[in-house]
Amino acid sequence: MRSIWRTLGRGLARDIGLVCLADGVVGLSYGAISVGGGLPLWVPILLSIVVFAGASQFLFVGIVAAGGSPIAAMIAGLLVNTRHVPFGLAVSDVIGGGWRRWAGSHVMTDENVAFAMGQDDLRQKRAAYWAGGIGIFVCWNIGVVIGGLAGSVITDTDVFGLDAAFPAVLLALVLPSLRDKSTRTAALVGVVIALAATPLLPAGLPVLLALAGLLFYRAGKPALEEVAR
Repeated sequence: MRSIWRTLGRGLARDIGLVCLADGVVGLSYGAISVGGGLPLWVPILLSIVVFAGASQFLFVGIVAAGGSPIAAMIAGLLVNTRHVPFGLAVSDVIGGGWRRWAGSHVMTDENVAFAMGQDDLRQKRAAYWAGGIGIFVCWNIGVVIGGLAGSVITDTDVFGLDAAFPAVLLALVLPSLRDKSTRTAALVGVVIALAATPLLPAGLPVLLALAGLLFYRAGKPALEEVAR
């Protein structure tokens, strides 16, 4: 463990620590929202250990709490997590083989992938990936347990603004990609479709229909522009 922190360096270790702490706070809000919304404590805890995908977990709980079908919630969560496919390809050499591939895939998050890809040396990439992944996993699950216990006491999480964590997390994940014009167009079309379908369809289905916005995304355009530069 000491060698990992030496490899990371003080600055990178500090940045990873701050991200872990922030994710722990988000996990706390997730646990409180889940239990406060009527789910038993074991549900958010089990999801956090087995699924470990914050955006998908928030989406699942949000759809179910709104009265949507658990199947629709599961499909929506899986679709949100498809972004991990290119992530996995990008860090396959960083994770390694054997049992590390299985464990490394499970602790894969947007944050530790970004930390890993931001390093030049393979040894430092691996240290950043594993330190970030394990750190976030531990902090997230601790936060979920504390938040879940608090949610069983707090009957109305809306009073504390914890209900805002769900849309805030998704918005934070989406904002960086909206710099691209093609992505903004696809997102806007998806929003319009979802808003139009919400009064007509059960909860969860408008989110799935919003994926039709991808038809307006010109695949490969950003990559071609980057090459041209």
